Amino acid sequence: MNTSIGKRIRSYREERGFSQEELAEKLHISRSTYQRIENGETNSWINHIENICTSLNVELDDILKPEEGYTQINKENTSNENSSNNMIQNQTNNYNGSDKLTESLLDQITFLKEENQRLRNEIEQLKNI
Repeated sequence: MNTSIGKRIRSYREERGFSQEELAEKLHISRSTYQRIENGETNSWINHIENICTSLNVELDDILKPEEGYTQINKENTSNENSSNNMIQNQTNNYNGSDKLTESLLDQITFLKEENQRLRNEIEQLKNI
């Protein structure tokens, strides 16, 4: 897992004055599960990202933004040193990968919101029977 996401979540939690236990309670998960999210030991934050953002009053983009220093670089940028070229290519790949991950997660969140609404509608219909 990308530990920078966990670090960002921790930073926002601390800025807002929540303990790990308090935020875990808001997310309806155990403190140990929440701690694993912050430490980057699990990808389960994906299942809780909407509630994390709501609880911490932050935008999804703030949590998922690429790490500092990862900016897209023109692939035609040339250099005489191979190591410099490799570094530029790695940074570009990481940036592109982060962009794809963000897009994928936004698609998943959209799907989950729609599914949530569908289930709520179904529950309302069942209540009316």
